[in-house]
Amino acid sequence: MNTLPLVLNLVIAQGLMGAFDTLYHHELREALPQQPSAALELRIHAGRSLVYGILFLGLAWLVWGGVWLVALVFMLLTEVVLTLWDFLVEDRSRLLPPAERVLHTILALNGGAALALLCLFAPLWWKLPSRLQLTSHGWQSIVLSAFAAGVLVSALRDGRAGSVLDQRAQRTPSIHFAATPQSLLITGGTGFIGQELCRALLAEGHELTLLVRDPIKTSYLFGGRVHSITRFDDLDPGTRFDVAINLAGERILGPRWTAARRRKLIESRVDVTRSLVAWMAGAAHKPRLLISASGVGYYGIQPLDDPASLNEDASVRPDFVSNLCRQWEGTARTATQHGVPVAVLRFGVVLGHQGALPLMRLPFLFGLGGPMGNGRQVISWIHIDDVLGIIAHLISGSDPQNMQGAYNATAPQPVAQREFARTLARVLHRPSFMPTPAFALRWVLGEQSMLVLEGQRVWPVRLQQSGYNFRFPSLEAALRDLS
Repeated sequence: MNTLPLVLNLVIAQGLMGAFDTLYHHELREALPQQPSAALELRIHAGRSLVYGILFLGLAWLVWGGVWLVALVFMLLTEVVLTLWDFLVEDRSRLLPPAERVLHTILALNGGAALALLCLFAPLWWKLPSRLQLTSHGWQSIVLSAFAAGVLVSALRDGRAGSVLDQRAQRTPSIHFAATPQSLLITGGTGFIGQELCRALLAEGHELTLLVRDPIKTSYLFGGRVHSITRFDDLDPGTRFDVAINLAGERILGPRWTAARRRKLIESRVDVTRSLVAWMAGAAHKPRLLISASGVGYYGIQPLDDPASLNEDASVRPDFVSNLCRQWEGTARTATQHGVPVAVLRFGVVLGHQGALPLMRLPFLFGLGGPMGNGRQVISWIHIDDVLGIIAHLISGSDPQNMQGAYNATAPQPVAQREFARTLARVLHRPSFMPTPAFALRWVLGEQSMLVLEGQRVWPVRLQQSGYNFRFPSLEAALRDLS
């Protein structure tokens, strides 16, 4: 019985499931190329994808006669070893969601079935002369060739991503938070800014307690070096924290702002902040400072033709995001009623290896970049290292009472979106000629399109007055550091 057509069908099924696993789990859900702990896993994926590419092409177009069958067996065994190694590394570096574990099990069973059937067919090839002979299996050969091209591209992508993550791990920003070890209570510690902050604090030997939804996942994320709680009631009122940092909040840019989505955005910020303040109200030892996040959306959108220069005392143009930020800040400031000074950081667009920049870079990498809308809207941005530097600046202040109030956490050189696109293209050595039409953004994003089609020219006046020196005051230097 010729089992080869069935083997090829199982291999095609393996390719389809593997593609789904890569695109959905690795890229969309876990964003592995941006996760510092995923460097080894990505390199294993790169090696396995390279083997799969050769296998797909080899099974699609070649007859492995005689001793050449040994080479095919060697590649199959290599794939099995890499897969087992991948399973071990994944279990040590991250918590796999149930759906990914189930898919991996199905992949293992399907791959085992394909291997078993191929073993049944192998004696026919072994009896042939020892040479590679061209053949064709019709549509199966064409599909497997397409799969081979895809996995080879994936191998290059994962291999480069793993190397980049290794390089980033060696680059530790020289940020000094405090002269002595501090105990910090942090919300939002597993988000983009929170992860960078926690790793920098841990590197300096500080003790962290994080409010999280998934303590096990958080333990994987930080190598078991943080204490996790799921609600403030888990904390003893006698627990002492030197500083509390409130970064909790769902991403603003995402699903459309339905009524349910708006409630979630508000609750993830205001309700968490209210619970944090309530715990501090009953704490026996109050933190000496609460640092609470906000955004430059506080000021509302500005006219494109004549945007105002906004300092911390500027007037507000009400809209949904502005009202959200004001409610968020107002809740945080109630901590002053319990003797805790509050410093509010109004973040601009934070540029880092996670967050908005990877999505902004993507069309430029393919040579399809350009400004969004008419390009006149002003972007107030900041490098992630300066975000950490500002937090360190506030923590290390000798008098917390003097550090309270609102701070614009933006670089001192806001730029128009058109200039941002040109600078990013120059750094990436790509063109910047293809604008994204405003109507397309409004159609895709709905009301939240104002986040990218409007802007604010925000200046960090209070930070500069307090003596903070920006590490990356210019956009080009910031983007080159992150390239």
